[in-house]
Amino acid sequence: MENVTVKDIVEMTGGILLCGDENTPVADICINSKEIKEGDLFVPVIGERVDAHRFIESAMEIGAATLTSRHNDVVIAQKPYIRVDNTVDALQKIGAAIRSRMTFPVVAVTGSVGKTTTREMITKALSTSKRTFHTEKNLNSQIGVPITLSRMSSEDEIAVLELGISEEGQMDILSRMVKPDMAVVTTIGVAHIEFMKSQEIIRHEKLSVAHFMKEGGTLFLNGDDDLLKDAKQTEALSCRTLFYGTEDWCDYYAKEIVYYDSYTTFICVHGDREAKVMLNTLGKHNVGNCVAAIAVANENGIPMEEAAKAFSEFQGQRQRIIPLEGKFTLIDDTYNASPDSMKASINVLCDIPCTGRRVAVLGDMFELGENEVRYHRELGEFLTNKPLDEVVVLGELSQNIKEVIDNSESKIKTYTFSDNEEAAIYLMATLRPEDVVLLKASNGMNLKEVVNILLA
Repeated sequence: MENVTVKDIVEMTGGILLCGDENTPVADICINSKEIKEGDLFVPVIGERVDAHRFIESAMEIGAATLTSRHNDVVIAQKPYIRVDNTVDALQKIGAAIRSRMTFPVVAVTGSVGKTTTREMITKALSTSKRTFHTEKNLNSQIGVPITLSRMSSEDEIAVLELGISEEGQMDILSRMVKPDMAVVTTIGVAHIEFMKSQEIIRHEKLSVAHFMKEGGTLFLNGDDDLLKDAKQTEALSCRTLFYGTEDWCDYYAKEIVYYDSYTTFICVHGDREAKVMLNTLGKHNVGNCVAAIAVANENGIPMEEAAKAFSEFQGQRQRIIPLEGKFTLIDDTYNASPDSMKASINVLCDIPCTGRRVAVLGDMFELGENEVRYHRELGEFLTNKPLDEVVVLGELSQNIKEVIDNSESKIKTYTFSDNEEAAIYLMATLRPEDVVLLKASNGMNLKEVVNILLA
């Protein structure tokens, strides 16, 4: 944090200083006592299983100060204890206060699928001309966003912040803190539908990012997403709205898309201007993400041609295409999964040039609510029309994928294994140098274990 003291924290949170020096400087925020550093403000979060207040004393052996909602009276300690009613609410007040100090524009990125990759691409495009602050790792939640906001500095020229939600009302909390000048909505899928019940509710929640957008702000919507195409009418959006995608009615769109072994080329069009792009990844969805990034950059004064140059070296955190010389090509997309992201990854597997077999290793998708079986069966139906050679499934829900394929007229061979090690042994024994294999599932399936075995 920039020029922040304990006194500032007390004022930001409306808390009470129980002990310690109010002039103590605070450099950063930490919620994990095992990771605390000198100068950190410890924020003990009360979780479903653990109340982090129990770790305050150990955290204060290193940290500079702590919030607390469990101490009501004077505390005998050398370092500052700040009493607040709720530590998460206080953390969010700190984030909002730091944001209010900054005068540079902020771009918010949200959506059911693709928000991290889109945020990375926007950061890449903006960084060609501006000092760009951005969300790191997965700090996009009710706790992660205020921590991210607290790390902005007056030396930054623009910020790109990822906003992730899982329940109704959370986007209002995040966007009230962030107060974006621009916002990008990538897709409206069924991720977290277990908690938000319908895609229409998910759309309403995602688009509420515009509620706290600054006057004159711009909302970028994915024109390739069926639920966002008519969002201006269904959600009565009054802000300036631009569409991006791969269809020529969009304000920014891609044409002449060509997929190669590990990269894609296309032309980005806006009005009468065009820019050639070489994108160092595959997938139609990534083309759309890249167009969004170029659109945001262009609207921030960076010419499309200049922004486009950034993507020949783009390396995203999520999907990795790894050619293993003498073995096979591995598409590691094990970070997480939903029906929409599954389909996008399958399309990448189908688009990549391949002289051997295309093999998909798929695990269960979680947080899909009462219709989880239907979503897995729909994915099976989607696969029956794809040029795949094998589908390997892991997990109870994924047996529905296999069952649908087996009962269709598809020639895809299907296999099931009881654990990740068995699947890895099978793949190592059967994959050939000309084959391409995709691995994808929700985090809880731990498919990363298979990747690590294959890479060993």
